[in-house]
Amino acid sequence: MPERESLIARIRQIRRTAAAPAKPTVTVPVGHDARVDALEARIVHLEQMVEGLQDSVHRESERHERLISELQARIQPSAMSAALSKDARDRGLES
Repeated sequence: MPERESLIARIRQIRRTAAAPAKPTVTVPVGHDARVDALEARIVHLEQMVEGLQDSVHRESERHERLISELQARIQPSAMSAALSKDARDRGLES
């Protein structure tokens, strides 16, 4: 009886190895092209969003640069003196 069981075990093992697929070959899964197309569309959309963000940051940077330049011009000693003199004249504090 043990011989019979070992024979059956060997037959089962041979069947399993025969039934087991060999190394899978590289195949393109069904729907692969659709997934690639969807990913490419998403990348295009993300690139557009990044470009929009870059444009927005650039515009905001230019706006801040302009404001800083205006403030620096206003606090120059000569400009500050002229503004204080004008304010004093407008308030009637200077004769």
